[in-house]
Amino acid sequence: MRMRVLIAVLALGLAGCQTVRTTQPGAVGVEREQSMLISSQQINQGAAQAYREVLAEAKKKSELNRDPAQVARVRAVADRLIKQTGTFRPDAPGWAWEVNVISSKELNAWCMPGGKIAFYTGLIDKLQLTDPEIAAVMGHEIAHALREDGRERASQAMAQGIALSVIGALAGLSPSGMDLTQLVLNVTLNLPNSRAHETEADRIGVELAARAGFDPRAAVHVWEKMAKLANGAPPEILSTHPAPATRIADLKVYAARVEPLYEAARQEKK
Repeated sequence: MRMRVLIAVLALGLAGCQTVRTTQPGAVGVEREQSMLISSQQINQGAAQAYREVLAEAKKKSELNRDPAQVARVRAVADRLIKQTGTFRPDAPGWAWEVNVISSKELNAWCMPGGKIAFYTGLIDKLQLTDPEIAAVMGHEIAHALREDGRERASQAMAQGIALSVIGALAGLSPSGMDLTQLVLNVTLNLPNSRAHETEADRIGVELAARAGFDPRAAVHVWEKMAKLANGAPPEILSTHPAPATRIADLKVYAARVEPLYEAARQEKK
């Protein structure tokens, strides 16, 4: 009897999981459906809080938006990309987008759910990024937000937590409870994306860049630069991310696919 009740609880929890299509496929054809157990509102609230905390910490250390010219440059690139997000999600151009630059030697950039972007100076300086290369990185990060990858990973973690709670109860262990806020913060800031997430973001990113008038081949250049810095990187089978050679090969294919969009955008600017 007890086992039937606990299994029913597990089934009820997982029944709330919805299969959704977060984005339109675009020219690059990203069509994978995603399973969501957490609402967009929940994940966006967690991301907004996490973003405020990151910015507050950076400001405290005098690392937030230190170079006005650099901030203006990054925001100008972001503005052009954001205007193209409607291709994949009609609601996205109206999100409460924020773009800030953090002074750090770290090679990093990210876009939290809901459009909260941070770009690190170490990435710009160490790789000597051009504007099209900044667009390549930022388009990739924006793609994660459009696809709601953080929400998907949080949903997967929650589903695992529900299952473990039931298993623990069957074993006579007390449930530890689930801190949704911490879960959201963790998947937003700490846990790596899967290979599927990274590949989808690469492809959507080159299309966003092309539509915004940035050469999509810049994404290839970024990863060629990254590969030179990645001495001793683990083989692909040991990483959640595609290996640099695999990633570069895929980017070349999809950059070529969206090149007509880039040429059309260039013509419009003339």
